[in-house]
Amino acid sequence: MVKFILGKKLNMTQKFLEDGRVAPVTVVAAGPCTVTQVKGDKDGYSAVQIGFGLKKKVNKPLTGHLKGLENFRYLREFRLESTDNMTRGKVFDVSSFQAGDILTVTATSKGKGFQGVVKRHGFHGSPASHGHKDQLRMPGSIGATDAARVFKGTRMGGRMGGDTVTVTNLELIEVDQEKGLLYIKGAVPGARNSLVSVVTEGELTFIEKKKEEPKKEEKKTEEKPIEDKVEKKEDKKPVAKKETVKVEKPAKEEKKEVKKEEPKKEEK
Repeated sequence: MVKFILGKKLNMTQKFLEDGRVAPVTVVAAGPCTVTQVKGDKDGYSAVQIGFGLKKKVNKPLTGHLKGLENFRYLREFRLESTDNMTRGKVFDVSSFQAGDILTVTATSKGKGFQGVVKRHGFHGSPASHGHKDQLRMPGSIGATDAARVFKGTRMGGRMGGDTVTVTNLELIEVDQEKGLLYIKGAVPGARNSLVSVVTEGELTFIEKKKEEPKKEEKKTEEKPIEDKVEKKEDKKPVAKKETVKVEKPAKEEKKEVKKEEPKKEEK
């Protein structure tokens, strides 16, 4: 049987072994992975497809393909001799792996752009002695020109990196089940946060997926008034009331009509 898992390359660090030696290790955050499809006689070969990582939205074909499951970012297929114990929806993580496993790791290498023959193919270049001006890293002659063309496979400068690279015989130093980390001895191809597939001999052990419990609504409790805070009327000092005296305004005196006396006529 074969056990496998998908993960994300994090960084490199070092681990101290039991004998005191220091081992350079690559940290891979692996799993949990879910079985999304099981292929058998109908497809013509035995394989299992697993999903890793999540994203918010997927297109309509994938929505139908992942019906009843989560929206996975990565889907990868692994061929198996038998798929008897594989069922759609099963989940597994790094608990299937143990320290000492010999791994085969596959990833996409870093893209390095256009490079020359020294870096791309390991050419030694021309001698750095007299008479080789500006020729140190040149490719040199490519052979006869009878065909008047460049033969396929001639090692020349060109685009480098971005290829699928597989590294074998990597030892697993430590497994952190709580954090889901694999500490793999040596270097692993790919950039940070890139997808990594890990394969080794053994059997997968499936785990039960934890169901999230619905959150209970908290009932608001009314605050009861505290008796101590209530001020007693007796404690309050009596406040003297101000007496208001109404002052009546004097009534307006009525104007008395004064009759003017007419002058008396003198008697003749």
